[in-house]
Amino acid sequence: MRSLIDIQELTTEEIDELIAVSKDIIADPAKYAEKCKGKKLATLFYEPSTRTRLSFEAAMYELGGNVLGFAAADNSSASKGESVADTVRVVSGYADIIAMRHPKEGAPLVASMHSLVPIINAGDGGHNHPTQTLADLLTIHREKGRFNNLTVGLCGDLKFGRTVHSLIGAMSRYENVKFVLISPDELRIPGYIKQEILDRKNIEYVETRSLEEAIPDLDILYMTRVQRERFFNEDDYIRLKDTYILNGAKLKKAKSDLSILHPLPRVNEIAVEVDNDPRACYFEQTLNGKYIRMALILKLLGVQ
Repeated sequence: MRSLIDIQELTTEEIDELIAVSKDIIADPAKYAEKCKGKKLATLFYEPSTRTRLSFEAAMYELGGNVLGFAAADNSSASKGESVADTVRVVSGYADIIAMRHPKEGAPLVASMHSLVPIINAGDGGHNHPTQTLADLLTIHREKGRFNNLTVGLCGDLKFGRTVHSLIGAMSRYENVKFVLISPDELRIPGYIKQEILDRKNIEYVETRSLEEAIPDLDILYMTRVQRERFFNEDDYIRLKDTYILNGAKLKKAKSDLSILHPLPRVNEIAVEVDNDPRACYFEQTLNGKYIRMALILKLLGVQ
């Protein structure tokens, strides 16, 4: 039995395999419509989510399976003080696979130690979000046809943005990938990401505060929102939340084949006018999340 807690647990070959299965699902959804008949997915979401939870549910339904679970901690026995370990031990008796989001870093890892079925980490605090990264990778591959020889700009909250940390970890395994890290000083990438991934693997990266200066060189621009829920101080959040707003004027300097990604929800870091630009990929990205989660569920359940 295998869980997925961290994107680094997947080899590049396994990522390639998941992308190939996802593309096959896109090409021939009918072939997969009964693959999980009789199987149940439990969604244990201790933190609010729209896209991740609904795309997991849509993924399981489109594979012919069923879904049970809760969408907030106060709808569960966690509100009575039940531990994650106990909840998971119980729920794993009712379901074949569990998707879990939790505000505490490491909670899905603890869950995987007590579960009788595979656990998928659907986001744990500021730490990891491997299935969002898989959605990002599928989007990049569908847009560019490759993962190597790309300049990837990551903009906004690079300190708390778990999607950013996971994407750097995944993309750093491919050849000739360069990162441009665009953020205010207070939200720079954590030191451990630089030391353990970028410096250790000798990967080229630059840090800058200017989106305008960085944008002409980028193949991928990954925008993120400044996350109010990760701040201890409301004044800091208000001061930093509108640091970067991507609009049509800034895009005039960008490559014609730039791909703009965003894990969503956005607040105002991408102007609505950008939605109609052919370089905007973030709504396709949410759809790709469903397909890659279908492929992952099949893989972890051992369904051919």
